[in-house]
Amino acid sequence: MADVFRRAGQGFRERMAGTLDAIALKVMDCIERCRTPALGGVAFRCTGCGHVHAVWKSCGNRHCPSCQGAAAHRWMDRQADGILPVPYFHVVFTLPRPVARIALQNRKTVLDILFRTAAETLRTIGADPARFGARTGGTAVLHTWNQRMDWHPHLHCLVPNAGFDVGTGEWKVGSDRFLAPVMVLASRFRRRFVEELAKAHADGRLAFHGSIAHLADPRAFAREMKQVRQTAWKVYAKRPFNGPEDVVRYLGRYTHRVAISDARILAFDGETVTFRWRRPVSKPGDRPTYGTMALTADGFIQRFLLHRIPKGFHRIRHFGILANGCRARTLQAVPDSSRRETPPETGDGAGTVEETREDRPACPKCGAPSEPVLTLPERPGENPEDVLGPIRKLVRQRGPPRSGGAT
Repeated sequence: MADVFRRAGQGFRERMAGTLDAIALKVMDCIERCRTPALGGVAFRCTGCGHVHAVWKSCGNRHCPSCQGAAAHRWMDRQADGILPVPYFHVVFTLPRPVARIALQNRKTVLDILFRTAAETLRTIGADPARFGARTGGTAVLHTWNQRMDWHPHLHCLVPNAGFDVGTGEWKVGSDRFLAPVMVLASRFRRRFVEELAKAHADGRLAFHGSIAHLADPRAFAREMKQVRQTAWKVYAKRPFNGPEDVVRYLGRYTHRVAISDARILAFDGETVTFRWRRPVSKPGDRPTYGTMALTADGFIQRFLLHRIPKGFHRIRHFGILANGCRARTLQAVPDSSRRETPPETGDGAGTVEETREDRPACPKCGAPSEPVLTLPERPGENPEDVLGPIRKLVRQRGPPRSGGAT
């Protein structure tokens, strides 16, 4: 990914001049500079063979695929104590194409509605005395892409089938085989989402351009919503997991994903990017099949940037009895629960060496532990080997590394 942006990014900027917003430009800059001399780092010397190598700082941007693996592990560590000893279900809410087009031009407003109405749907149906009859909650994670990086907004929700009885307030645990009928979830979600979207339109909180500019007219919008109400909305619920550890691992697969991982990029020849994608299965349990797609470098970068998150927008949210303001009380009230409240999420920002790498990284030549010998300042635009050449001479002159870390 970084190689594509470094080699093709400047040309893309020039050809797209005036059309890229500040977030897109920042994402490009962070990915291009991540783990390069541009951000500085630390020089390490191997305790075995004496080889000097550098560990460059990471950018910490939440769109950067190189940074999200470590971020996911840190997030999972924080969540482990907050997983309840009850059955969990994975529920996915997907916006239909006509609504997804509106969301593309009104990201924050429409995606906030997606979070709010999906959470409300799960809580309302869970509290229904004719069903489970309990106050519930969960964790929701937003994805806006499919395997081909098309615009495809959907919400992954991890929901414990447990809660506080709406009548007695007592803690109760539901079935490990069934959460709620997906048709009921889909119908409720569709109704509440369309209601909230119509309110946003009436309040003047939506903008329409290009092929959907006509929806600015209230009558055209009403006709569009009538058709949307008549279509089937996709809601998917997966069977529960094997235990709390499985829940954390499973959720970690979704929380810090970006539109495409480095592992799926097969080739880049300077002009064309080829990547692997998984075709959707027709029904659960079917074996997935894979294909390859080739895009121009500009097309690839443009698709990736399509999924940038608005500034200050939270892509991971807890709701109901697991919302940030209720989580600690819920964990204390659960029988036999001694879990502590999990720390809040952190945002974007420049990372440090300690955040992304071990304190004593393995030597790339012999695998022995390395010790820090020198802090490397930011050197934008320079080749790593050009930076390390003089450093290696200096380190040899200084002799073995001194205790106390980098200087």
